[in-house]
Amino acid sequence: MDSSMASAGASADEGSQNHNNGRKTSYKRLSSSQTSRLERFIKDCPHPDEAQRRQLAAEIGLEPRQIKFWFQNKRTQIKNQHERADNTALRVENDRIHTENVTMQEALKSMLCPSCGGPPCLEGDREHAIHNMRLENMHLKEEHEKVSRLLSRYLESQMLPPDQFQQGFFPIIGSSSNAAALGNPLNQVIGGSSSHDPNLALHMMDGGHNFLASEGIEKNLMAKVAATAMDELVRLVRINEPFWIKSSSPDGKLCLLLENYQKMFPKTKHFKGPNVRIEATKESGIVSINSLQLVDMFLDSDKWVNLFPTMVSKAETVKVIERGLPGNRSGALQLMVQQMHVLSPFVQPREFQFLRFCQQIEEGLVIADVSFDSFQQKPSIFQSWKHPSGCLIQEMPNGCCMVTWVEHVEVDDKIQIHPLYKDIIVKGVAYGAERWIMELQRMCERFAAFYLEKIPDHDAAGVINSLEGRRSIMNFSHRMLKIFCESITMADGLDFPLCDLVNTSGVRVSIRESKINGQPSGMIVAAATSIWLPIHYMKVFEFFLDDKNRAQWDVLTCGNQAHKVANISNGIHPGNCVSVIRPFIPSENNALILQESFTTPMGSYVIYAPTDVATMTAAIMGENSSMLPVLPSGFVICPDGEPNSAMGAFDGADTERSGGSLLTVAFQILASADGRNMPNRKAGAAVNSLLTSTILRVRDAFNCNN
Repeated sequence: MDSSMASAGASADEGSQNHNNGRKTSYKRLSSSQTSRLERFIKDCPHPDEAQRRQLAAEIGLEPRQIKFWFQNKRTQIKNQHERADNTALRVENDRIHTENVTMQEALKSMLCPSCGGPPCLEGDREHAIHNMRLENMHLKEEHEKVSRLLSRYLESQMLPPDQFQQGFFPIIGSSSNAAALGNPLNQVIGGSSSHDPNLALHMMDGGHNFLASEGIEKNLMAKVAATAMDELVRLVRINEPFWIKSSSPDGKLCLLLENYQKMFPKTKHFKGPNVRIEATKESGIVSINSLQLVDMFLDSDKWVNLFPTMVSKAETVKVIERGLPGNRSGALQLMVQQMHVLSPFVQPREFQFLRFCQQIEEGLVIADVSFDSFQQKPSIFQSWKHPSGCLIQEMPNGCCMVTWVEHVEVDDKIQIHPLYKDIIVKGVAYGAERWIMELQRMCERFAAFYLEKIPDHDAAGVINSLEGRRSIMNFSHRMLKIFCESITMADGLDFPLCDLVNTSGVRVSIRESKINGQPSGMIVAAATSIWLPIHYMKVFEFFLDDKNRAQWDVLTCGNQAHKVANISNGIHPGNCVSVIRPFIPSENNALILQESFTTPMGSYVIYAPTDVATMTAAIMGENSSMLPVLPSGFVICPDGEPNSAMGAFDGADTERSGGSLLTVAFQILASADGRNMPNRKAGAAVNSLLTSTILRVRDAFNCNN
């Protein structure tokens, strides 16, 4: 064996010599005496220096380079032998530990409880018993606090020091939802009051003089609620069964088993009534961004809105409780509010006030959200409550992340859901985890396109010839999309009366005064509606993307053809792009159209706005586009049922199948440049006429006006 290894080492020496010197050189195979001498030498000196190698080469009649490579090969062989021996020993040790583990598990099954002599308590029963004891403990502490406060009022002395008061005031609770189930802890403690008005509770605390103390108590409660929510979310993310099972539908979505969930995390409904509904979804996906960048966007409310413009119309950080560690922000805790929407005037936005907590665990970074009713703020008028939700962000070696998202909310639909959107909302599609993941993936593709160091040849089109101009145009179009998404919900607009106008069925018209930089100043009239089309959503999207069809629906072209003068790709799908379009209007040479389009299996968007050559030139030259005025209109197209039923069509398969699409059309016009002049009925009729005529033309194009 030693001779063969020596021969192999000599052969390796020969190959290395030939490769490095670029000429043919042959070495004789080592003799047994040479091999023996080398092996004796390596025992004493495994790493000889150059002088030693030369001396050894002279002694046994070899070249120094041959000696060098022999030692390298021999050291590698010895290392491999040691590793194999170590692996064998570890394998034997692992088998021994596994055998002991099995033996101990069998012994535990037959072990009796030393206290009662009964069988051991199962893990699930043990958790339930501990939870019941915590509830009883909380109840006893609250009763103690009631008596303490009553006595201190009448005796004008405090029964408890402040630190003990805080400890007794808020025992550990299961989650914010448990707090709701048991009643607000503050309300329960104060004289057994059943009031849900936090301001009233504050005034009742020692005559309303302990406002600062109440802030400290609230901060303590926030930390406990967030920590408990984090614990619950980590379990839901890590474990599928028994909490999550695959549905019987073809898409195989994960569904929450409420019975098993309630056993582990007992809760009562936060709302009461016949319209209360639970939406719980879980989804995973890979996104092309690193975890630290993602966490930074999650903890910054402005970046959060920019990251999810089609889902979050507004967000604000109300209070920062903890900033977390530098770098990964582990331990960060803040109170936030956000408004979520489905892009249709038929669906009311959802508002949440919630705690957002970031924590580093073994698998990665976790962002946990849970609803929280602050003492100083009233609960949201939109009846929705976020149970522990959020995501696990796991860093991958290629600069990407695996994101596992859980969305779990309780909703009280006091206003009946519009029939067009009932399916996708009730099934958890509209606000579910899958939509969050797909929108995150799309935005990460857009970020990658934004930070390209070289302009792709197919994007330049002879117009945009600098990276600064390319990025300025992309920022311009992204702001256009945000304005469109904020305006389409009409949550802050004043409904315009259309009762005496004809053909207004299903159309919402509202007015708002715009004083924001980057939008035309004055009174803006917006109109929007949603319709159902018996056409697959991808075919509708492709219709709007085709320049040949634009004259059929876009009034900005005045019935003429249009062509793209610039195109910026911002995603894998060819329809994901920002375009600058010039309509052929003989009487107008200054008109341009800025458009952004994109699609995912959850839906497609075509958003556009009229602009002029001077404005577009400023953006193309790389100037700051945040002040350039824009007033967008556009279309939102989504499947009318489960989005995965359309996945094949999204991937390029046949779209000639059953199933339709939901089309939302929205227009905005500047009715008056003077904010003091309220638009008259004529302006409302004009924008309504524009919208209804566009819908008729779209239906005509698909031959489905009947």
